[in-house]
Amino acid sequence: MADLLDLADDETRAMWAGLKLGYTESLGHPHLRREIALLYESVDSDGVLVFVGAGEAIFCLMSTSLTDGDHAIVVWPGYQSLYEVARSVGAQVSLHVLREEDGWSLDVDRLIRSFRPTTRMVVVNAPHNPTGMLPTVAEWRRLGAACADGGIRLVADEVYRFLEHDGAETLPAGADLDERAVSIGVMSKSFALAGLRIGWLATRDRAALARAARFKDYTTICASAPSEVLALIALRARDRILGRSREIVTSNLAVADDFLARRADAFTWVLPRGGSTGFPKLVPDGPAGSSADAFAAQLVERSGVMLLPSSTFGFGDSHVRLGLGRTDLPDALRVLERSLG
Repeated sequence: MADLLDLADDETRAMWAGLKLGYTESLGHPHLRREIALLYESVDSDGVLVFVGAGEAIFCLMSTSLTDGDHAIVVWPGYQSLYEVARSVGAQVSLHVLREEDGWSLDVDRLIRSFRPTTRMVVVNAPHNPTGMLPTVAEWRRLGAACADGGIRLVADEVYRFLEHDGAETLPAGADLDERAVSIGVMSKSFALAGLRIGWLATRDRAALARAARFKDYTTICASAPSEVLALIALRARDRILGRSREIVTSNLAVADDFLARRADAFTWVLPRGGSTGFPKLVPDGPAGSSADAFAAQLVERSGVMLLPSSTFGFGDSHVRLGLGRTDLPDALRVLERSLG
């Protein structure tokens, strides 16, 4: 908190000092919406709607953009809300399964072939949680063009945007690819400020945003006043904050890759291309065993080190999600290595 406040400029420092704890504007503080809009090439502040985290943004968007009988395609494994909220409103959901044997890559041709006449939405999280998948810019633009040609809304979950690895290009924001496309952003993940609970939708589709705004009147109404000011401080200092996040993740990625190379008897993995997670696979009959559930439970109970088993994503029992965003990851990997014997 102190580190963040040290980044405040004169205006935001005064806003913080004079903050009144009443209701805020339901669409989000005008200054905050204007700052978020600067993350996009073609979206202005009127195309930004602020929510309490990305979860609320997903809930309101899906609830107002899909209906019974619509078809949605969602990349999987992934964040459960991205497909379950769509199902809850009656949409038929097809999961576009990422395949480890393909390097977890986004198979754009296969995805486009799965379009139906009733397809209304394609949902892609990139950089991807948990695999670290990141399409190329050409692949991303091709998917965006195919969605636009088919009258399909591309929903880009971009909560890990700006955490690309090894010189990979930052993808164009989904909202910049097409007038109907929607970008989902948040102050957690890349910005490392999950406790603020500030997320947003960005789009040039004013009608879709208006529907989500009306729906929000029945969820949270507005965001937290202190959180909005703190988010504004962070976004105005985004180069420093994102630089810190990239430094942590880049360092940890090298440490994790070295560890997994040494312990090839226990794990294999596809090196992530972006984001702050990777998805190692347990080697059958290796020292970690063959059940990710059992291994993760024993590890956290005995050592306090937590890995997320793939069953959490409904994706079998052979993978674990490894987080790369904590500064103590090297210490955790040393404990993990001792547990393997």
